[in-house]
Amino acid sequence: MADFVGAVDQGTTSTRFMIFDHAGSEVARHQLEHQQILPRPGWVEHDPVEILERTRTVIATTLHAAGLTARDLAAVGIANQRETTGVWTRGTGVPYANAIVWQDTRTDRIASAMDSSGAGVVIRARAGLPPATYFSGGKLRWLLDHDDRLLADAERGDAIFGTIDTWLLWNLTGGVSGGVHLTDVTNASRTMLMDLSTLDWDDELCGFFGVPRAMLPRIEPSVHRYGVASPLGPFAGEVLIGGVLGDQQAATMGQACFAPGEAKNTYGTGNFLVLNTGTERYASASGLLTTVAYQLGSAAGGAPAPAVYGLEGSVAVTGAAVQWLRDQLGIISGAAHSEDLARQVDDTSGLYFVPAFSGLFAPYWRADARGAIVGLSRFHTNAHLARATLEAICYQTRDVVDAMSADSGVSLDVLKVDGGVTANSLCMQLQADILGVPVSRPVVAETTALGAAYAAGLAAGFWRDTEELRANWHEGRRWEPTWTEDRRAAGYAGWKKAVERTLNWVDVS
Repeated sequence: MADFVGAVDQGTTSTRFMIFDHAGSEVARHQLEHQQILPRPGWVEHDPVEILERTRTVIATTLHAAGLTARDLAAVGIANQRETTGVWTRGTGVPYANAIVWQDTRTDRIASAMDSSGAGVVIRARAGLPPATYFSGGKLRWLLDHDDRLLADAERGDAIFGTIDTWLLWNLTGGVSGGVHLTDVTNASRTMLMDLSTLDWDDELCGFFGVPRAMLPRIEPSVHRYGVASPLGPFAGEVLIGGVLGDQQAATMGQACFAPGEAKNTYGTGNFLVLNTGTERYASASGLLTTVAYQLGSAAGGAPAPAVYGLEGSVAVTGAAVQWLRDQLGIISGAAHSEDLARQVDDTSGLYFVPAFSGLFAPYWRADARGAIVGLSRFHTNAHLARATLEAICYQTRDVVDAMSADSGVSLDVLKVDGGVTANSLCMQLQADILGVPVSRPVVAETTALGAAYAAGLAAGFWRDTEELRANWHEGRRWEPTWTEDRRAAGYAGWKKAVERTLNWVDVS
């Protein structure tokens, strides 16, 4: 048996490859950013070929740095930015266009039309999602509408669709030479095209968006023997790809949230709070999403376990707001500098920043919203803006936590956190203060990659079961709340007023 498991963590701004041992400890990693293509206001694209090249490079570099080969890996898992939509030709592997990123809002009129018709009711009931720009179905419809070749090719099965997991799977397992066209239930559950009860593509949902089923990948469990990576690829030898999950579901697995009522919050480009609800599906009345948290397969090839569902609160812009301070405003040199700058002031002195660059996601679902900085006076400095940006991350999380409590009746005793922003100690302290509960970060904060590794390792028999994975979880640091209840209430009341100022800015009717 090989001693390690690998994981591709393909995110919105970068791709990393990480290697873990049996205890779930990191052995090696390498990470590369990719270009954010912004052709028009509200449009966000990625070059899928660049992402594939970055993936190959980080795999090869990590293996070389660790002195390992493919033979040392029991399996590899893939975690990916969800909803980001691509189409390519089966015969050549050439994309028809750049991938449309989950943050992109060009499909606002498609989503609005769905929501105002009877289709919206069906989509909510079967897919567990509100019609929104966030999800893949509308993005795929837009691509079909804007390329005369694409629809005819799709109906013949020559043009194929995939989120980034499918694109990587297809290429790493051979591409035009027999690459597998597959996805997992967690990614499929983010398309508005899959029925949560059957875990399969739904003809009526596909019909709403005019999507030919011939272009859709086959859906498999998250833990599954997907295929063998080509020896011509970056592994320099064959290795099993044994697990695929959307990034937030991967983090749920990496945080060992295997029991109903357990939840995690991931801080990355956006924030994503997922509550495990077990094998029962709950329709949200508070603006949350019903989604598949994961589905375990069988290392022996038997029938998969039932799907485990979750309630999710998705926030579009959190870490991306810090990136905006760096790239668009130029007031910080990097993410770490945001903490140093924000610490120069004790509070924001009434300044609020609502980074609704892509509208507002959970729990509001307002595509008409746009970003706003409110409460400005000549007194305010870039330090106040930096601190308001960190507070915006935390206030958006509170919006979701309150909605989740209303839906589930579960009040969090502690918030388990992970992701890159958790390296910002001030932000995590603000999160504890704004929520009024402790915040706990595990020893391995990059739980997205760890969860993908766990899925792959389960498929390969590297780990026996989820209880063995739970034993790997250890707390690394905890932040306790320090604000008074009065300060917490006043701060949140100001935030809600700021959110109101962002609404009705864009006409999406």
